[in-house]
Order: sequence, then C-alpha cells, then structure tokens
Amino acid sequence: MCFLAALEAEGLLEVIDARDTAQLREALLSGHPEQIERAVDGGQVPLLLAVSDNGPQMRSHSTREFLAGVHIAQHFGRPHTPTDQAWIETLFGHVKGEWPHLEKIVDPGDLEAELDHVREQYNSVRLHASIGYVTPDDEHEGRGDAIRKARRDGLDQARQERLDHHRRSRGQ
Repeated sequence: MCFLAALEAEGLLEVIDARDTAQLREALLSGHPEQIERAVDGGQVPLLLAVSDNGPQMRSHSTREFLAGVHIAQHFGRPHTPTDQAWIETLFGHVKGEWPHLEKIVDPGDLEAELDHVREQYNSVRLHASIGYVTPDDEHEGRGDAIRKARRDGLDQARQERLDHHRRSRGQ
C-alpha cells in the first residue's frame, strides 16, 4: 500500500509504536473531528494528516481503520470543490499531461515500475516553476536557495559581460 511505502521511505514506521495510545487510535477510527480534537488537546498528536477528496475509497471504513492504525488523521475537502486539494489536482494534471502513457498501462507491476521512474523524474529532474525552477529534491534538501542565487548571479554576470563587450566594441 502506498501509505506504508511512504511511511517506510520517510522513516516513520518506527514512530508509530512510540505514539500508540488507545485514545488516539479510537479518536482517529471514529472519524469525528471533535473526538480527534479532544485527543490532540490531550497531547495525542497524529503522525500525519491525509487530505483527500470525498471518494468512496477514502471514506471507506477499511481505509479509516488502516489510517487509524498508523496514526494518520483524515481531512476531507468540500464536495465539488477541487481547489481544496489544488496541490494534488495540479500533480495529477502534470503527471497525466507529461506522461500520458501511464493511463494505458494495465499490468500492476509495469505500472509500479513506471511510476517509480516518473517519481524520480518529477522529484529529481523536472524543474518546478512554483519553487523557483529547482527540483523538489533540491528544495527539500536545502539546495534551492543556493541554486536560485547562483542562477541570479550568473545572469547578472552575463549581463555585465554583454554590456562590457558592447562598450568595447563601440570604442567607449
């Protein structure tokens, strides 16, 4: 399951047992915001918050049980309001637009392998306008500011070199 893979990738599986309390688990399982709020006010903080649409797969009891078991709270966007999940709508739009072949893959193993490749490209190669044309990995690892500064410095230097060249060529 993607949630387990993500928790493992981020080193969070070990944290679950350390935070495990019956009160938190029951509050998350209930799905009632006020019960979850009482648990949080009592110092029982969920590991993560899953923000999703109101689709049946996310609203199902088995999904709620699983997420409660790994201490992930759920928050649902308003019905018929895709801007509540704008970040994921944008991600899906980019992935579907830039890698349209993914929708044609029918073998789950092939799809998983191809999604691994796309994830690597999206996070480590593709420059993202919303974070100043660096990769998410660059930003996440703290390299984004240095890359943007080096780019600005390079543009400033190139501009100065052009001005100097034109001044020399005109005899000024």
